[in-house]
Amino acid sequence: MRIASKLAIAWRDDERRPQAIRIKSLSSGLWSRLMAIFSSSSSEPSGTGTRAWILHGLVLGSAVAAAAAGGYAALRRFGKFRSRAVGIIPARFNSSRFQGKPLVPILGKPMIQRTWERAKLASTLDHVVVATDDEKIAECCRGFGADVIMTSESCQNGTERCYEALQKLKRNYDIVVNIQGDEPLIEPEIIDGVVQVLQRTPDAVFGTAVTSLKPEDGPDPNRVKCIVDKFGYAIYFSRGLIPYNKSGKVNPQFPYLLHLGIQSYDSKFLRIYPQLPPTPLQLEEDLEQLKVLENGYKMKVIKVQHDAHGVDTPEDVEKIETLMRQRNIL
Repeated sequence: MRIASKLAIAWRDDERRPQAIRIKSLSSGLWSRLMAIFSSSSSEPSGTGTRAWILHGLVLGSAVAAAAAGGYAALRRFGKFRSRAVGIIPARFNSSRFQGKPLVPILGKPMIQRTWERAKLASTLDHVVVATDDEKIAECCRGFGADVIMTSESCQNGTERCYEALQKLKRNYDIVVNIQGDEPLIEPEIIDGVVQVLQRTPDAVFGTAVTSLKPEDGPDPNRVKCIVDKFGYAIYFSRGLIPYNKSGKVNPQFPYLLHLGIQSYDSKFLRIYPQLPPTPLQLEEDLEQLKVLENGYKMKVIKVQHDAHGVDTPEDVEKIETLMRQRNIL
């Protein structure tokens, strides 16, 4: 009982320190009642001290929880929580919708170069690499100065390609950002945003971004839609319009959300992801992020202003080039 009492006193004293990192998992009223029972149990014979041992465990468990929370808070305080981030740009030549897409010229430069140059402007990334299974893409990227990691052709999606690239990196990273190679106008601030959201949200292992969906893009299956809860965690992604109303028509007054391709992962989770079997919703929608949600992991979503979109079809190239001319990005 002496150890438990000391723990209780230490925790109580810690609450009085103005600069202490602390957590209180019990209400003050319940805590007082527990302490009263705890004190009375000390006078019981050793053979009837069951309550004392239970309370000993409660106090010890609470102290451990406080220490763990304090450790996390200390990491946050000194900037060491998920501090190192790498940006990986997955790129493959064979695409069902647009063959050779990473190498298509965008105002005179390969699209993969445009994306890489934008990613290099992000302040939160310690390193940026291109991950590809195609030697033509690799040669092109090395030509403009990018670091390249060769990955296998068996990767089913960009997340698996990021995982394989992570295994081959010489340094350890806490956060991996999957930067879609077909986003030549991705803002560096969005990249920084999906890094910072994981640094601020310890229960999330996956971060991503959305922007407002234009009503005319509602029926387009190439524009992935997203719905979130009131705390900013993802509920669902779909190629169809979500939410869907009874009229079956796009409601121009509703704030639909368009999913942007960029994704960030806790590196420990990324090592688990390939081991998770495909899930029904993931396969039906052909959206890899649904496997994360179906397995019960939390995904934090940030909303940003972003009026461009990725290059999904050859027709999108002209739209992107028009936007670049308007913004004087040459």
